[in-house]
Amino acid sequence: MEKLEVGDSEQVHAAFLVYMDLSEVRQWKEVSCVKSLELQVVLLEGREKEGAPVQTILPLPVHRSVSHKSIRHILDRGFPMLLCAVASDSTLVYQRMTDGLVTPDPPVGPFQDVGRRQHRKRRQQR
Repeated sequence: MEKLEVGDSEQVHAAFLVYMDLSEVRQWKEVSCVKSLELQVVLLEGREKEGAPVQTILPLPVHRSVSHKSIRHILDRGFPMLLCAVASDSTLVYQRMTDGLVTPDPPVGPFQDVGRRQHRKRRQQR
């Protein structure tokens, strides 16, 4: 990563921590480092599993801000994007970024709607 000659050593360190998490802990495939000339940052690319599409990961220290233009530049590369905030204690938080709005998936599991009536009945029984 240092050979990519990105001047921001803190961002390179964040990229290293994310690289280790993706390749060693999460077992992503084909994780590699790419330099973004326009943004002067190290980006990571990899596949969540064999045969999955390539995703671009932007690792940033948690106190750094990111502009809409930067996110737009990465999304324009054509791959799905993850933004990874790296805290000073090495905690990693991943956020999926999309081009536009995405409808969330419905909840999975046998959920039952517990309305206010059932709560009232319980209070009255006590």
